[in-house]
Amino acid sequence: MGSSFEQPDFCPHCGAGLPAKARACPECGSCEKTGWSENASSQSLDLPDENFDYEDFVNREFNKPEPRPPGIARFWWAVAILLLAAAALSFFAALRF
Repeated sequence: MGSSFEQPDFCPHCGAGLPAKARACPECGSCEKTGWSENASSQSLDLPDENFDYEDFVNREFNKPEPRPPGIARFWWAVAILLLAAAALSFFAALRF
């Protein structure tokens, strides 16, 4: 590592106690490169910034229309008509006897 940075007694991320001369937190895996050092940066993590539009994100992620194969509506209309016709035939057949 070669830096003069001192290891903290507790992990700054999860609060777990760190053993002496630990290179990483045994609980969350945080280390000097990912958060213990003064030079650690979160710029490459692709975290939202102050310009992040949460409403737009939710709409783009969760309000997508479900893909439907073409012709599925016609299929269910045909099934409904056939069921109604079968029910009407059975009703009229029961009236005859």
